[in-house]
Amino acid sequence: MTASPMRRCRLHVMGASGTGTTTLARAVADHWSVPHADADDYFWVPTDPPYTQKRHEDVRLALMRDVFVPREAWVLSGSMVGSGDPVVARCDAVVFLTLDHEERLRRLERREAIRQEGRDPDSAGWRAFVDWARGYEDPMFEGRSRVRHERWLAGLPQPVLRLDSAGAVEELCDAVLAWEPAG
Repeated sequence: MTASPMRRCRLHVMGASGTGTTTLARAVADHWSVPHADADDYFWVPTDPPYTQKRHEDVRLALMRDVFVPREAWVLSGSMVGSGDPVVARCDAVVFLTLDHEERLRRLERREAIRQEGRDPDSAGWRAFVDWARGYEDPMFEGRSRVRHERWLAGLPQPVLRLDSAGAVEELCDAVLAWEPAG
């Protein structure tokens, strides 16, 4: 990895499911030797099967404030749109990952096949998640969507680095580390 003009900071890495936000966030956090947190770990109550019970927003934000927000630097992956504005307000910069729709879905299906190993691949929860993730590029989709992300990003005061995540994680990490955000 290259030398980094970007200083250690509070960085938010976001994008659609399957774009590699968690992978990139971990790589940057490892390079900086700072904590990595994933929004899903705070958004969802740990259950089996996972991702079936949401935490109340107040509880989620309190956990984040207690666990990592007070630190001088960290990397947060996942979407905080509409559910974590107080945390995002503490961020110094945001990285937004995009990826070709079909490639993103291929990655997502591979990842979920690994996560679902030993479980029924036709379970309603798994199918519902994949169907939900497919809706991201649809401008009429009511859930987390590209339109919603773009609107949210346009309103942020922090600098935003946009990256196509088709490349290797090392290349993406280098791009983040070489970034000199204005602001």
